[in-house]
Amino acid sequence: MEKLILGLCPYCGMGCRFYIKTLNGEPVEIEIYEGGVNEGKLCPKGLTALDFLRHNDRLTKPLKRTENGFEEISWEQAIKEIAEKILEIRDKYGPDALGFFSSARCSNEENYLLQKIARLLGTNNVDHCARLCHASTVAGLAQTVGAAAQSGSYDDIPKAKVLLIWGYNPAETHPVLMRYILRAKDNGAKIIVVDPRKTKTAWFADIHLPLRLGTDIALANAMMHVIIKERLYDKKFVFSRTKGFEKLIKVVEEYTPEYAEKITGIPAHLIREAAVTFATAGRGIIMWAMGITQHITGTGNVKALADLGLICGYVGKEGTGLFPMRGQNNVQGACDMGALPNVLPGYQKVTDGKRVAEIWGVEELPSEPGLTIPEIINKAHEGEIKALYIMGENPVVSDPNTKHVIEALKGLELLVVQDIFLTETAKYAHYILPAAAYAEKEGSFTASERRVQWNFKAIEPPEEAKPDWEILRMLGKALGLKFDYESVEDVTREIALVAPQYRGITPERLKRDVEGIQWPCPSEDHPGTKRLHVKSFATSDGKANIIPVEFKPPAELPDEEYPFMLTTFRVVGQYHTATMSGRSKALTKRWGEAYAEINPKDAQKLGIESGEKIRIVTRRGSYECKAKITKRIGEGVIGVPWHWGANVLTNDVLDPEAKIPEFKVSACRVEKVM
Repeated sequence: MEKLILGLCPYCGMGCRFYIKTLNGEPVEIEIYEGGVNEGKLCPKGLTALDFLRHNDRLTKPLKRTENGFEEISWEQAIKEIAEKILEIRDKYGPDALGFFSSARCSNEENYLLQKIARLLGTNNVDHCARLCHASTVAGLAQTVGAAAQSGSYDDIPKAKVLLIWGYNPAETHPVLMRYILRAKDNGAKIIVVDPRKTKTAWFADIHLPLRLGTDIALANAMMHVIIKERLYDKKFVFSRTKGFEKLIKVVEEYTPEYAEKITGIPAHLIREAAVTFATAGRGIIMWAMGITQHITGTGNVKALADLGLICGYVGKEGTGLFPMRGQNNVQGACDMGALPNVLPGYQKVTDGKRVAEIWGVEELPSEPGLTIPEIINKAHEGEIKALYIMGENPVVSDPNTKHVIEALKGLELLVVQDIFLTETAKYAHYILPAAAYAEKEGSFTASERRVQWNFKAIEPPEEAKPDWEILRMLGKALGLKFDYESVEDVTREIALVAPQYRGITPERLKRDVEGIQWPCPSEDHPGTKRLHVKSFATSDGKANIIPVEFKPPAELPDEEYPFMLTTFRVVGQYHTATMSGRSKALTKRWGEAYAEINPKDAQKLGIESGEKIRIVTRRGSYECKAKITKRIGEGVIGVPWHWGANVLTNDVLDPEAKIPEFKVSACRVEKVM
């Protein structure tokens, strides 16, 4: 018997819809859904989103580490033993000896339940992979405009007259969104791309600014210097809706285009052209991703871009906005659900958790901000974190300085990994719990533009695998918590009680309005919000804060031993740690192995030809792959896709505000493998 079930893509944060065709309960084909934000289009990953569901590697039974390796155990035994060990460690060392990694690949309901477990156990040591991608966006936007989310909708993109795409390559990371960008170009919009690589997105740029790694603030300040000096800023908007402009004037005074040229390598005349083009367009959008956020100055980078958008009045109006683009299908939702160490669901501060405590029926919740993912790893390495519960994350591949991560995991008294495959991280676990994949469960997910959509179940999980929310319900009960949820919809309704932005978003509405509802949605009769900051900002006084920032160099710079700069990027046919996409034959046939981009002049000096095997070495480790000689990357820079384990090389030094690692800049050397 054939069925068509409306699906939701498990990959990037675009929020694409498609149909899953099943035959006698088994997935057989992806079919096009003509509506939705993707308008019937899908990228290579979306088209192959069924490939991993019935893969032979799927976890199907709970596993326990023994002297003889992993052995199958019952769910009852696994949950009982895990709960006992968690409580034992908490009682012996205190609640802050526990750590929890939530997941941007799990539903809102599942992220909500895991952070609730952590807090009811007495700790705020809960985080997820936004720490590794957009933590600096959350911190920077919260301080400037008061809302850590995309301010507009995808529909605003074709209406813009200028698109400033900074440290972001949508042609490969969000191919479906690229159609909106090209529509804007067809409508006459200018495209400015800031990226050290000549990316596929840069091919479409009117102006490409290939800056030196880690010099983003100097470039942004120079653009603002030009805009202010030439009085191109939106005076009415600045003086009526913002504060802090006078301080910005003083800070950017010294950042002349000529001064910035010395730092960034961008010719002064191009900086002026980009600034004037951006400020005089009338309607502009700034889009960014990991190229901005994954730096020790990541939060400052975001503040600088927000300042740039604010002084031009490009917020809260049609065809304008600040657009941090999410890389995973529910990274926005995981943040919204409070899977962060300093905020509860709805970005309510942990320092003021009385309201949430009342809803949860407890006297109080822990009020000290917890540890972030890198800090949890560091504390585990030092022996202070004793137990770690990981749901749908793979830090052995996704975190920087892989060797350090592995050493930390090996020292834990308890490591539980809940996932769909035996990941590189799961290999170090004491217990492995088999989870259901996206098509095997229900729940809500929040896309990059704050669009909450319902994910419908199409097929049954393999053998004993269970939806993550059901596993967490079982664990919560075993821990003695009041987790009497009868369905995932019960959790959705509780989210509406706890998170103000989700108050009007019920499971009934989401199942009926399958193309989703954008938060904030304060009541069940509210249509949702397409555009933030229209009349006021989500700050205490309703005004945006212009926060000037100074340029600071990266943590590592080239020297005699490590003469090159290393940066990482993504490719269109693989997704993060390749846990899912790496099990698609179609994707791995085209995008199946690691490589490093090297400029032809550097390759000539090193005596390296395209296709030859090379070794990249940093202060943290070494990595072998094939060389790809290309002019897409500048001299002195090595570019590596990170999907195949390149984070053995990357720097784990942190942004002091957002605690995000500096993945995007490391000093390295390159050796030819003989």
